[in-house]
Amino acid sequence: MFSKTIIELKYSNTNTYLIKGKKGSLLFDTGWAGTFPQLCRALGENKLKLQDISYLLISHFHPDHMGIAQEIANSGVTIVAADVQAEFIHSSDHIFAKEKDSDFVPIDDSSIRLVKVSESRSFLAELGISGEIIHTPGHSDDSISLWLEKERALFVGDLNPLYELDMHKGTQIEDSWSGLLKLDPKIVYYGHAMTAKLTGKGVQTKQKSDNADTYAMVKKIMKLIDKGCDDVTIQQKTGADKVFIQDVARMYLTHQNVSVQGILDRIEIKGK
Repeated sequence: MFSKTIIELKYSNTNTYLIKGKKGSLLFDTGWAGTFPQLCRALGENKLKLQDISYLLISHFHPDHMGIAQEIANSGVTIVAADVQAEFIHSSDHIFAKEKDSDFVPIDDSSIRLVKVSESRSFLAELGISGEIIHTPGHSDDSISLWLEKERALFVGDLNPLYELDMHKGTQIEDSWSGLLKLDPKIVYYGHAMTAKLTGKGVQTKQKSDNADTYAMVKKIMKLIDKGCDDVTIQQKTGADKVFIQDVARMYLTHQNVSVQGILDRIEIKGK
């Protein structure tokens, strides 16, 4: 499913990707604060190092997507932010400030290169990447998506998955997806959901749990996520299907105050 130019780095509850261009590379999103060592390990497992990263692009400045941004920047990587994100770069600082044992390092504004969305094609061309950065509000006002023209691939962060569109009629989420679908994408990389291949009829990814006590399973997964456990650890502790865990994690992390039943309802909609 992945092209040679796209490398998935598995090290946190947030899906992050390294996109290799002919002249440089772009890291899309990061994990929560405290996951920097895991990132380095994931790079090593792919025979890569931090010095192989030219820029870091963040889909939106929520804690689970920008938690180690400055640590990465301290290693020589430049953080690139779209102009529509300028006012949101420090929007999560107060969340980490409440955590007494947080390893969070606030972003140093001097580490940032601001790029206008309208000029993003030129920026990506510097890396030998054909595509653009697109403003896709809905999950948050600062949400952006990355479009790779050659691969016909979209990286959408926490923009709600296509299988949930019926729940968001008449909203910014629907408007953002309407614009993205005009590009005729063939594959979508989500921040927390499983990567999806698209056809003319939509996403060809369905997941339904047959566990007789699904409610208790979802509740247990949520508690383990709160403890900072990754997908592998959660799978070891619960025995749940990996894709099911990823679905629960995405819905829990992207829907504020969502209940166990709310997650179950969304999983049912996805499985239809």
